[in-house]
Parts: sequence; C-alpha cells; structure tokens
Amino acid sequence: MEAEQNTQENLVRGISRWDLTAIAINTVIGTGIFLLPAKVTGLIGSFSLFAFVACAVIVGLIVVCFAEVSSRFAATGGMYLYAREAFGSAVGFEVGWLYWVVRVTTFATNCNALLIYTGFLFPAAKTDFWRYLIVSLVVLAISVINFLGVRESSLLTNVFTVGKLIPLFVFVLVGMFFIDPANFNFSAIPEYASFSSAILILIYAFVGFEAAVIPAGETKDPQKSVPFALLLALVFCTLLFILIQIVSIGTLPELATSESALAEAAGKFMGSFGASFIAVGALVSVLGNLNGGFLATSRIPFAMAEQKELPAILAKTHAKFKTPYVSIILTSIVIFIFTIQTSFVTALTIATITRLLVYAATCASLPVFRRRKDAPPAKFTAPFGIVAAVLSLILIIWLLTRVDYQKEGKVMLYMAAIGLIIYFAYRFLGKRNFESPSET
Repeated sequence: MEAEQNTQENLVRGISRWDLTAIAINTVIGTGIFLLPAKVTGLIGSFSLFAFVACAVIVGLIVVCFAEVSSRFAATGGMYLYAREAFGSAVGFEVGWLYWVVRVTTFATNCNALLIYTGFLFPAAKTDFWRYLIVSLVVLAISVINFLGVRESSLLTNVFTVGKLIPLFVFVLVGMFFIDPANFNFSAIPEYASFSSAILILIYAFVGFEAAVIPAGETKDPQKSVPFALLLALVFCTLLFILIQIVSIGTLPELATSESALAEAAGKFMGSFGASFIAVGALVSVLGNLNGGFLATSRIPFAMAEQKELPAILAKTHAKFKTPYVSIILTSIVIFIFTIQTSFVTALTIATITRLLVYAATCASLPVFRRRKDAPPAKFTAPFGIVAAVLSLILIIWLLTRVDYQKEGKVMLYMAAIGLIIYFAYRFLGKRNFESPSET
C-alpha cells in the first residue's frame, strides 16, 4: 500500500518488541489504577473485585481481536487503517478522527489526574496559576521529546515504565501483610445499574493498549511484535490491578471516599513516607502514560494525511529527526486547550465511550478480513476469533447503553458529526489541491 511505503521511507523503525510492550503497559497503567479503585468501591463496595475481573474479560476479548487484525498491517495508523481497509475511506476517516479525539481527551484526563496527585504533595498546584503552568510545561516537554525522535520517546517510556512499576510492586508486596479481612463485605449484592456503571467507569483503567498499534510504521517486525505486546501487557496489568484493589480494600476502610486512594492506603501501612512514595509513583506513572499516549496521538493526523484525507502538510516529516513535526505541533496545541477546559471525570467519560466506538470498528473488521481473499495476510490467528469479535461487539453495545447521552454522550455525538463534516469538506474541496508531502 502507498501509505505503508511512505511510512517506511520517512519514519525510522526504532521501536523493538519490548519497547512496544512497555508502551502498551505504560498507556494502560496511567491514572486509572491510582484513582478509580476508590470510585468503583464507592459504587459497589467489595464487589469491585468482580468488576475488575469483568473488565479484564471484556478487554481481553477486544485485545484478541486487535492482536489478529494488527498482525495484518505494518504501516502507521492502527485502527484508522484497519477500518479504512475493511469498510472504506468514510468509516476509516471517522474512526481515525474519533480515535484522535480519544487520545486528546485521554491526555486531558491524565493531565488533570497529574494535577490531583501533584496537589497531594504541593497543595498550591490546585490554583489556576500553577495549573496552567504545570500543564504548559508537561505538554511542551513531551512535545519536544516526541519531536526529537521515536527512539528518544521509546527510551523515556521504558524509564517511566520501570519508575511507575516499582512503587506499585512495593504497594502490593508490603500492603499484603497489613490486609484486614474485616474490610471486605459481600453481604449486600449491588444493584444491576450500580454494577454496570462501575464497569463503565473502571473500563478506563484497562484501556490504552491500542496506542501500541498506532506506530507500527516505526516498529521492528510490527506484524509479530504488536500482538505479542498487546497480549503480554493485558495479562500483566490484569494481575497487578486485582492485587492493588485487594490491598486497597484491605488496608483503607474509607477507600470509597478517598481522593488519592493508593497514597492514602500506603500512608496507613508505610506512614507519611509511604504516602509520598506512592504519590511520586503516581506522578511518574501519569508522565509515562502521557508520553506513550502522545506518540500515538500525533501519528493519527500523519497517517490520515498520508492517505490524502487530511492536508498534506500534516504528513510532513522532519529531515533530521524523521518525525511528523507538523502533526506533533497541531496535537500539542489542541491537547493543551482541551486539558485546561475539562476536569478529570468529564474527560474520562468522553474518552471511554468514544474509545468503545473505535474498538467496535476493529472488532467488526476481524470477520471481514477473514472472509476477504484480498485482505492482508494475518501473522497471528486469534483462537475463537469470530466468537471473540461477536462477544466484544455485544459487550461494547451493552456498555454504551449505560452512557448518559444528555451529558458526555452528547459531546461524543457532536465529535462524530464534526468528523463527518471535515471528511466531506476536505474530500470535495481541499483534496482538489492536494500536493504530495515533502520532507523539510
């Protein structure tokens, strides 16, 4: 495909299989596991442990579909390319647009969470001046790192992965010795509405893995590396999350009302040092997540421009650093504005429901590719792939029925409509003057 050829010429394949696994883990372990244990416990108490298992099953089915579909492609673009190849340019554009919205809102969610944990250590961070300053510095620093090159971004991601896992491992290993079984209460079964709402919120803690499929054009042997990274990251994160929730419930009786749950729980069994240690770990985790997520976010406009569905300038790569610098600049500006204008919960909900639509497109593409004789060959065949795709779509539809379409759902519908307007406007107006991108 033309896109793949352009990608391979203008980008550097500097991401190894283990780098990609680190990216997947980094984008899954972000803010969710530091803040959501309290929110789901507030909804359904100790039954939140079952919600973690339910989310792992739902996301596991989706990941299996991603593993097979991603093994058919070696170019940058991820879900956008899958949808475009399976369902045509209009659906592909909408998926690419919505996923860009997902990544922007996810960055805003995590950046707001960064401010929450910064406020735990530095209360003044909650004021407008410090909020604007911190967000500005974070966006600028991550943009510069991604501009300098994919190897630099991957190296930083690896460092952040280790930096975030150490505090979480310490939290689990030490906290296990301080669990009070009396804190667990399964006497009152939660209502269906509360349990399903908890899963919709908690699903955010498990998503983000798809960021690893986006930079395929910068990955070594992506058709084998991507499925490996996705599956390993899911297993690792699921086990870690369940252990963290067990320790959180078992050591913090007031978990349901906590704002910075893990830090407060650590304070119970490791004192003030433990609380600060976890708070710093949360900051490292969020920064790593932001860096890995930005890599994926900035590549979406680049991939869509390569397919001549956005202005050619977005497909330009820097002559020295081989990075899509125009797409990086555009993404950083939009991210900054959206982060300043939203709160943690609002951005989280928008990101989650929009992401589910994108996931649905990839899951639906699996049977389409299996049926088509001219589809790119798969390097990984998912066991029970058709069953996984059907179940994934059913579960996604079920989760979307839990959305309040008078609030966050309305924003998602507006974004989808804007995407269609951009697609048709550029197709019938801007595309006439399309010029092939050139390096600068």
